Amino acid sequence: MNHSSHRPLNTGFTSLHTSITWLVFVMLLLYSLYSTKLVLNKGGSPACSLSSPVVYAKESLEKVAENHPSPQINCSDSSEVISLPSCGRDEIQLKDVVFCIAASASLWVQRKEYIKLWWRPGETRGVVWLDEKVRINRNEGLPDIRISGDTSKYQYTNRQGKRSALRISRVVSETLRLGMKDVKWFVMGDDDTVFMVENVLRVLSKYDHNQYYYIGSSSESHIQNIFFSYAMAYGGGGFAISYPLAKELEKMQDRCIQRYPGLYGSDDRIQACMAELGVPLTKEAGFHQYDVYGNLLGLLGAHPVTPLVSLHHLDVVDPIFPGRTRVEGIKLLFESVKQDSASIIQQSICYNKRSNWSISVSWGYVVQIFRGIISPRELETPTRTFLNWYKRADYTAYAFNTRPVARQPCQKPFLFYLSSVKYDENRTQIIGVYSRYKESHPYCRWRSDSPEKLESVVILKRPDSGRWKRSPRRDCCRVLPSRKNSVLYLWVDNCRQGEIIEL
Repeated sequence: MNHSSHRPLNTGFTSLHTSITWLVFVMLLLYSLYSTKLVLNKGGSPACSLSSPVVYAKESLEKVAENHPSPQINCSDSSEVISLPSCGRDEIQLKDVVFCIAASASLWVQRKEYIKLWWRPGETRGVVWLDEKVRINRNEGLPDIRISGDTSKYQYTNRQGKRSALRISRVVSETLRLGMKDVKWFVMGDDDTVFMVENVLRVLSKYDHNQYYYIGSSSESHIQNIFFSYAMAYGGGGFAISYPLAKELEKMQDRCIQRYPGLYGSDDRIQACMAELGVPLTKEAGFHQYDVYGNLLGLLGAHPVTPLVSLHHLDVVDPIFPGRTRVEGIKLLFESVKQDSASIIQQSICYNKRSNWSISVSWGYVVQIFRGIISPRELETPTRTFLNWYKRADYTAYAFNTRPVARQPCQKPFLFYLSSVKYDENRTQIIGVYSRYKESHPYCRWRSDSPEKLESVVILKRPDSGRWKRSPRRDCCRVLPSRKNSVLYLWVDNCRQGEIIEL
């Protein structure tokens, strides 16, 4: 009995041991399959991977430009290699973007000249929406022109605004209804908005066009943003709407704008509809409304470290290049855009310690040379060469930090504006010549070298189309030796490892 009574116990123990063994085996098998799936997914992910190393190498420079003897410098044995990550998201191409341009017939003759500067016939896609018919020359190289739909049925009660805000708010929806194929983004702007199309693509490539995105920027005027909204993309500076969001906007916009008859403009109506859709503004600082008057030198000379996407209100501000018309000035700027669109207006800071000068470069636009040492923190802050949109407002009414124009007579900057730019194919570098702007300077008692002896600044630079795939950082500029006292040579390039802008 005792022997027979132990037999069921052994049987149960053996069965339990077998069950545990199988359970462990199944768990190991499932874990192996799960791990294999993770590895496969990781290998096929299009997310982020290390790109090829970016090579920073300095070359000996012998000849720069005609009538500008080059500095003698030999840095051919000095090179650095830095591996940087780049994200694998597909880049947006020009054919993926449709521009929606709001215009008026009364201003069309002069405003169309701005559009000609950036529009690329046969490459860019888009439509100009006018309130009335205008004479069209088919050889002018302009976008298709259409007449906006009737908005007389919509109520408009704002006494300070114009009813045209209703039709302008609908240009994205009207463009979508044209049924263009393979559209990923709609970009809206005014007829006096100038776009840097390559930088539009660089900015939009950061975002998934299959998601709902509303991308733009605020006004430079704090008061404007209070009156309207910091959450609103200003239409003059331009903004982008992803295709899926544009479809949702088109479905409800006509009902939406009926609910806001008291709003002032077109862009606040669009933002009101975005609020109903629950889509916030994604801010990109390169879209510039430029709600200012006067001279843009302070703003363009200290542009934030972000791609320059658009310029607006060009009829309101001074021509960006003295002695040229507004259109001529933007046309000259685009000569630099053609050479290196990613770097246009980007600031570099360096010091000529031998002469005790502080140098601020706004590449493709202007070089400012100051006597004495001014910190990078100050130089990257725009000087108030411009006036607020509200003429009674003082400097505290800007939506960003500014600094006053120097009162010390010795620190009035010497300005060197771009006069010519070309690409040297043999040395694969851009050569820009910046000529001194002849203006009077107050008497200075400082016993130091004066930039007044300089006639021009020559800037050497390599194109850097991939700069915005790396983390944002200002370029570094370096003073090169020169055989002529009337010419200053600068080299602008990526900062090397360990390189800082020291006083």
